[in-house]
Amino acid sequence: MNGHLNITRRVGRTGAAIAAIVVLLGGAAWHGAAADQAAATHATPAVTTPIAHAIAGGRDSYADVVNVAAPAVVTIRTTGKARISPTQFDGQEPDDLLRRFFGDQFGGRMPRTQRSPRQRALGSGVIVSSDGYILTNNHVVDNADEIKVDLTDDRTLTAKLVGIDKPSDLALLKVNASELHPIALGNSDGVKVGDVVLAVGNPLGVGQTVTMGIISAKGRSTGVGDGSYEDFLQTDAPINHGNSGGALVNTKGELVGINSQILSSNDGNIGIGFAIPVNMAKHVMDELRTHGKVTRSQLGVTVQTVTSDLAESLGLKNAHGAVVSSVSPASAAERAGVKRGDVIESFNGQPVHDTNTLRNRVAEVGPGRTAELVINRDGSEKKLTVTLDEANPEKLARGRGDRDGAPGEADDTAALGVSVAPLTPELRERTRAPKDVQGLVVEDVNPDGRAAAAGIQPGDIIEEVNRQPVKSVEDLRSALKKATERPTLLLINREGSDIFVTVRPANG
Repeated sequence: MNGHLNITRRVGRTGAAIAAIVVLLGGAAWHGAAADQAAATHATPAVTTPIAHAIAGGRDSYADVVNVAAPAVVTIRTTGKARISPTQFDGQEPDDLLRRFFGDQFGGRMPRTQRSPRQRALGSGVIVSSDGYILTNNHVVDNADEIKVDLTDDRTLTAKLVGIDKPSDLALLKVNASELHPIALGNSDGVKVGDVVLAVGNPLGVGQTVTMGIISAKGRSTGVGDGSYEDFLQTDAPINHGNSGGALVNTKGELVGINSQILSSNDGNIGIGFAIPVNMAKHVMDELRTHGKVTRSQLGVTVQTVTSDLAESLGLKNAHGAVVSSVSPASAAERAGVKRGDVIESFNGQPVHDTNTLRNRVAEVGPGRTAELVINRDGSEKKLTVTLDEANPEKLARGRGDRDGAPGEADDTAALGVSVAPLTPELRERTRAPKDVQGLVVEDVNPDGRAAAAGIQPGDIIEEVNRQPVKSVEDLRSALKKATERPTLLLINREGSDIFVTVRPANG
């Protein structure tokens, strides 16, 4: 159907062009006849028409950039077994679904020896070395049994999967070939918002395409997929399906990003695309090439970005850094002396602006290596040296506990608009609270109260109020009476994770 429409459009354009030519030829013939008749009656003086000249050397083009970068961008085609889950069949077995549409034509049972369905995917990739290494997205080659690479010189090669890294959504391939054209690797840290960039790839399978835009933002995190390590460059250069794994280049023809995601309400380009910075991609590539996997380091803390309310509650002059809401036992952070409530202001001499950037910087240092932290504790700065641990991806995954409440000794704490109960053994079991957590379980939240406005939910466990532990309803009442005009700072445990929450004053 699409092919027919494309042909129709081409025919339409050709017809219009022919019609335009016919009109021009007709006009020229009429003009010639009229001129001959005029010449027959009386002579007219010759008129000299000025000749228009284009500006020499005035080409405004990115063609030279494309000539350098385009040969390094390839099309990737994969084939693999389709993954079928029960939800795809609305809870029915595949046999039952076939029987529903085709009837019971197999004597009451369907043959079990059916061929597994195959799925095909198309994306892009970038040649990053003359010996045949290619970077692409993990989601382009995920679950692939066969990977084919189409070069711009019409060669098709079979690629070997060297390794994948789901947290960054990157994969490294290898082809055996000569006369390859690797791309020059740029420095994504030097990219600035407003820089002109070109996106090169094979969108929707139409063939290699180049689009142009600017860097719209840096340090973006979308949380799509694994979402563990993200530091996207955002661009308005048009990106569509099939661009995944392709190149985002600067006006020097250097690779600054690997195109990865789009934000869209209609599954098409709306000018919000995301690319993995090349500096992150280089680190992943080196790890995959050397070790076959990516090893990252961690501090062993849970952190939050400091908001204006948090800054006011913590007595900070301005909102900056990342506040530590929990410290894992026996972790690198605990050994270094990091405590809950500390605000990490810099890491290895670089200011901390948000939690995402801090996590990425920590991860790239490497396990066993030391780093320097500058923290703010109760208004005073302090330097700490930390020896980083190796990150365990399985431990990073957080299980979600049952939030069902339980009857208990409740109290309507009107100052917050919540109903709470002491954390009894029965409630601890029902809420699946960690053994070391102490506090009050939120059983109900007044939707019009201050706690609801702050995002507190039933099942949350209030551990501290303004840095003071609360284990009873009376502790909570007493702590709230001491509250000042600043927002009240609560430490709560939600589904096993500690986070700080600020509740604005009643007159705020």
